[in-house]
Amino acid sequence: MPDLPEWLAPKLPPAARHPGLAIASLGDAKTLGRGGFALTSPAFDSGEALDPCFTAEEEDAVAPPLEWSAPPPGSQELIIIVEDASSAGDTPACHWLVWGLPGQKGKLLEGEVPPRAGKNALGNSEWLLPAPPEGETRHYVFQIFATELPLTLMPGASRDDVLGAIKGFVTGCAVIHAPYTGGSADDEA
Repeated sequence: MPDLPEWLAPKLPPAARHPGLAIASLGDAKTLGRGGFALTSPAFDSGEALDPCFTAEEEDAVAPPLEWSAPPPGSQELIIIVEDASSAGDTPACHWLVWGLPGQKGKLLEGEVPPRAGKNALGNSEWLLPAPPEGETRHYVFQIFATELPLTLMPGASRDDVLGAIKGFVTGCAVIHAPYTGGSADDEA
């Protein structure tokens, strides 16, 4: 398995450096953070643990809120891909695949249904709740891509379909990450 590209490695801790991440094949040193393009969350800073309200530990869990700055000029659409960088194998497990977001500064609210969603690792078109075994820490990488062309894919498309459709058309990308340790949140008091 190839290593994570040098331009991306400083943005992720060693445990989150899966070489199969979408951003490793779609982005490059020129598009990463191009023009100040950035992804953030009001629920966590990059590197901070996910709150259990975004995981399988809570019955009414939802996807975390995300915000992004204006993408590079000429961007038509934004795509968000969340992957478990702790996954074994060549491809990390996809937890969320979202597109149809306008190419401008914006946000997805906590639990908001996105315009279009593709299939996660279980084949569902929704936020796949993180559920690591008790005591095991997994690393979730949130990636955003701005593209110069709008996607024509129908909802329910696969990760491979989306990556194939945007390869070569990425104008900017950004990344944040959040670890989560299974079963530990309720124990801390």
